Amino acid sequence: MTLDPLAPLLALTGVQAAFTEAREHVDDALRHRALRRKGGEVAAEVGLRAAVASAALEEHRYDVAEVRAGTITDPVVQGALRVSEALGGLVDLWPRAPRQVLARLHMLAARGSVAPEDLGRLTTGADRIDALATLVAGNETTPPLVLAAIVHAELLTLRPFAGPAGVVARAAARLTLVSRGFDARGLVAVEEGHLAREPEYVGSAGAYATGTPDGMRSWLRHYAAAITVGAEEIRRIGDEVLAPSAS
Repeated sequence: MTLDPLAPLLALTGVQAAFTEAREHVDDALRHRALRRKGGEVAAEVGLRAAVASAALEEHRYDVAEVRAGTITDPVVQGALRVSEALGGLVDLWPRAPRQVLARLHMLAARGSVAPEDLGRLTTGADRIDALATLVAGNETTPPLVLAAIVHAELLTLRPFAGPAGVVARAAARLTLVSRGFDARGLVAVEEGHLAREPEYVGSAGAYATGTPDGMRSWLRHYAAAITVGAEEIRRIGDEVLAPSAS
């Protein structure tokens, strides 16, 4: 039997309950009738909003309507949009070659923001990235939410790439959720959850970086809360695309 190296994290106070509740919110949201009738529209809007939120968390903040209209040329926003559009094509490769995918994500996210020679190139933390890649590759034991949360936090802590490294961290976490089947259609805009709870996001990420059990617990509970917000966003978008004004 393969042992899960992250299993002790679920024993931290409140973590298992928070993840179970988040899972229930996602399951409920994925039953929204809009996903049967206009699933493509919902997915496109989720991708847009997730990209805008991810750029905002890098301090490049714009209104979703402006980005949708194509009037924003900010390279970080454009990079986040490229990443969002490319995720579907990276799902199968992520659990097989995570280092390669991280480099690709950075090339997409940071083009126009950093020097061309720095695209896809690690600037720090190579040993820890190797350890993370080993954890991701072929891991079918760790629960998807736990694995995604750790992928996200490790990359956010290390910021191993120049420029908008946080966009890479959030994209890698989303790839984990999709590739492991938690969010197979890529509809949970976790980035919106992080942005909606931004002070908690920043604080809990800093707490995680201390490596203490309390720090880990803070981050994991935040991640569950962000997933819940992402699930609520599915329902809001679904209601919008079914509204008479949207038809």
